Amino acid sequence: MLCIFLCTILSYGQNDVSSTSKVQLIFDEFLIYRHQNQVDKAIEALDKAAKIAENNEDVKLLLDTYHQYTRLFLEEGDTETAIYYWDRASILLKDLSYSFGQAFHNYLEAEVRFTEGNNFQSLKLLEESRKLSNNRNLGNNILLLEAYIYSNIGNYEDAVKNLHALIVNSDDKERAFLATTANLQLAKISLELEDFEEAIIHSKAALELAEKHSYHKNIKYANEMLSMIYEKMGNHEESLLYYKNLGQIKDSIFNIDKIKLETKTADRITSEHKTNTINKLTAKNEELSESKNRSEITAILTSAFLTIISLLAVSLFRNNQIKLKTNDLLYTKNKELELARDSAVSAMEAKTNFLSTVTHELRTPLYAVTGLTHLLLEEDPAEHQKEHLKSLKFSGDYLLNFINDILQINKIDADKLEPLKIEFKLQKVLADVVDSLQQNANEKNTSLILDYDSKIPQQLLGDPIKISQIFMNLVGNALKFTKDGKVEVIAKLLKKEEDEVKLYFEVKDNGIGISEDQQKNIFESFEQGSVQINREYGGTGLGLTIVKSLLGLFNSKINLESEIGHGSSFFFEMDLKCDANALNEVSFELDIQEFEFKGLHILIVEDNKINQVITKKMLTKKEITCDIANNGNEAIDMAKANTYNAILMDIHMPGISGEEATRQIRKFDMEIPIIALTAISLDDSLDSFYEAGCNDVVTKPFKPEVFYQKIGENIFKNKLEGLV
Repeated sequence: MLCIFLCTILSYGQNDVSSTSKVQLIFDEFLIYRHQNQVDKAIEALDKAAKIAENNEDVKLLLDTYHQYTRLFLEEGDTETAIYYWDRASILLKDLSYSFGQAFHNYLEAEVRFTEGNNFQSLKLLEESRKLSNNRNLGNNILLLEAYIYSNIGNYEDAVKNLHALIVNSDDKERAFLATTANLQLAKISLELEDFEEAIIHSKAALELAEKHSYHKNIKYANEMLSMIYEKMGNHEESLLYYKNLGQIKDSIFNIDKIKLETKTADRITSEHKTNTINKLTAKNEELSESKNRSEITAILTSAFLTIISLLAVSLFRNNQIKLKTNDLLYTKNKELELARDSAVSAMEAKTNFLSTVTHELRTPLYAVTGLTHLLLEEDPAEHQKEHLKSLKFSGDYLLNFINDILQINKIDADKLEPLKIEFKLQKVLADVVDSLQQNANEKNTSLILDYDSKIPQQLLGDPIKISQIFMNLVGNALKFTKDGKVEVIAKLLKKEEDEVKLYFEVKDNGIGISEDQQKNIFESFEQGSVQINREYGGTGLGLTIVKSLLGLFNSKINLESEIGHGSSFFFEMDLKCDANALNEVSFELDIQEFEFKGLHILIVEDNKINQVITKKMLTKKEITCDIANNGNEAIDMAKANTYNAILMDIHMPGISGEEATRQIRKFDMEIPIIALTAISLDDSLDSFYEAGCNDVVTKPFKPEVFYQKIGENIFKNKLEGLV
């Protein structure tokens, strides 16, 4: 008995091994037929494998067969039949522990999602598949499908990386086929990128492999690709040659009889599978109907219940697919929006950097224009020359203001401008603005009045420079459009709570006024209401834009009321901090004329020869002697070897910068005043100048009176402090 039992087991084992090797041969045949586009024979091979699996009750083999059916029908574009076999495979997987089977199942679902256009969902499924199995053939096919998806979404870099890996693959089953397909996809990408030479290389490589192994569909695709490439290159002779090859291939391989045969075979076998399934279910029902006992009736009811649940599950599955597709679409759109946002940010940064560079480069030659003009006017020119020189000075000042306006707007756009928080006297800031523009008002025969509320605290905490810029633009704008009239600057206290105040500001005039239509765009860049206004009154149209942007830094908003012929009113509110306990100090300031410049000795650090000449002449006018250092290293050596009353330090120089030279000088001399001279750009920071050891900063091109004032203030600082 034991012998009989052992013989039976041995016999069964031999049969099992025999059937396994037989099935492996069938799958090898299937791969050859599939690669050579012999669909009818490929389907027949799979049918043989399916019957063996059913006879041996080998669920894993049957699952693999269904997967290959799914793959084949997907490649042939028959998605409906492919999903039928994929669903049957899903049922088998429920009660099966088979990691490779699950991995291949996910790979096939990724293919389905790819055909539906759900690229990112497909990539996620491929990643899950890769984690479940390290099968080499499956891994290579995942690489290929990923390459298709990357090409679809425009990620050519990753697509090309995957495809090059497939060209040199060591797959033991589909090495040549994968290399052929990879070459074709590389040719397609190269064609899209208009790299025709690369496209031809890959197309010909694909064609050579396809002809060698009789991959008929790939032969057709390669000829199509080459014909298209040569057509785009204008080589019509070569294009026609491959087009003729294409015609011969279609006539010999892809004919109507072959397609009919393949369709008939596919329909026959699919129909048989569906019929077998129905017969099994019918037999089961007949078996159950013959049984009269309660347990069988319960089974029927349970089956019916499960069927209903299955239908509901299918419905939920479909709804979930719709939801996933919607989510995939939203994800794609979000990615597109992110790319658009990044592109816009890059464009803004490029614009900002360009304008920063341009304005910086314009300041240096402009320094020569304004400086030389000032020197010529100081040298008592002939009367007929004065008019030309004044016109030249006016043009230089106008261009300087325009550059400053552009730089100011770009600083705000680039978020490189923040309000300071320092103590200042608001009344003095507004009085200085009114005084500086009084000459303009006199030329227009217009009275300029400051109406200042005495209840406003003397000492406030904020940014006096930006507040001054706001009023310079508003008052200057009002004076430009008001002749024989009145401009009022109003400052009132609205509310005071502990150390916070709310102030109301208004600049109003009785000039030409602004129409309702023009008011809508008046705060936009380069807007002046109309071309006629621009030609008559001049200006850049940037002043009100700067006002609006600067007020935004204080969380305030500019308002406008205007009527044609009756003038305009610009008003806003601003919150500031105050020091209620601060003493009202009396300040004393020295005018330029009060400084005793004669006998001073100053070091000029400047690499530009023209700027050296201009700066030296401006100092000589005040009887100041000077030495010149051409770069930072010379400046350090000369500061060590000589005694100077001050150093004028250019910031942007070849070699070490002015900032670094200042740091080195401060190591051995902490007392000497160092004044930075710079054509300041967006990337320059005033804080960094002061941190390096500079006492003050003068921006090129500068007004002579400002230049002399800064020198006097820093050299005679002790004198000023003594007076105060």
